[in-house]
Amino acid sequence: MIKKILIGLASVILLAFIVIYFMAQPKLEADGSYSPSSLALSLGTVSKTDFEDIKYTKYQGDKSKILVIFTEKKNLEMKNGKFFSTGNHPIEALVPMLHLKNAGFDFEIATPTGKPVVFEMWAFPEEDANVKAIYNEYKSSFEQPKKLADFITNSFVNDSSYAAVFVPGGHGAMIGIPEDRNVGKVLNWAYQSDLFTITLCHGPGALLSTTLDNQKFIYDGYKMAVFPDAVDEMTPMIGYLPGHMKNGVSERLKKLGATIVNTESDKTVCVDRKLITGASPLASNELGKLAANTLLKELK
Repeated sequence: MIKKILIGLASVILLAFIVIYFMAQPKLEADGSYSPSSLALSLGTVSKTDFEDIKYTKYQGDKSKILVIFTEKKNLEMKNGKFFSTGNHPIEALVPMLHLKNAGFDFEIATPTGKPVVFEMWAFPEEDANVKAIYNEYKSSFEQPKKLADFITNSFVNDSSYAAVFVPGGHGAMIGIPEDRNVGKVLNWAYQSDLFTITLCHGPGALLSTTLDNQKFIYDGYKMAVFPDAVDEMTPMIGYLPGHMKNGVSERLKKLGATIVNTESDKTVCVDRKLITGASPLASNELGKLAANTLLKELK
């Protein structure tokens, strides 16, 4: 009797492992890239965000614009040669934008070459009316963004209307943006013009662009919240990534002199001088509140 129970229990456990194994397999897309597995989606995405619809005292000054640098790239190559179907994480982009919009700021949408913004649509919170509303409001700008080089040509000479530069996260922020000289020029412009720089999760990879052409890392000694490389190393186990990344974010920033204030992919946010950062998608609401309140306080 006991033997039959043990055999039955072993069969149930084996079946459970088989089910989990198949649930943890990344999904093959039509273009040959891989999006997260059903297990990863169930663990790592939400249908509705924790956005708080706060009634801010709206900013009324001249510095009402925020440049948002999005990725135009979709596929991030892993060490094993597979490609992760990525882009900008919609929650990491749109929830902070909601707070900043409610605080009285507006946005210039840009990508490196002016190609359309790419979002991780598999992470879009389909039941969140607020996120849907701001996505639809700026949809035409996402489809026809400004070219970053044109922004540099036309806006650097007249920076009096800008308050900040925002670089949303998502693994797509790691495709080309850390190596883009125009991104480096924009971040140096923001730094030298005493503007705020706002970013979260993998978005801080953009800060690496300030070191191109043997330039000194302008955020040496800064505290910041960043998605931990150690967490990225674990996500292939549940099929979030289809392999291990070629390059992480947090350790490279640490080697350049940054102090990473978080060890988990959590709600941690940080402000150090004019740099405002967040640790992960979970920090999107907190980052939005921190950015909105900080800008309103500093731009009085």
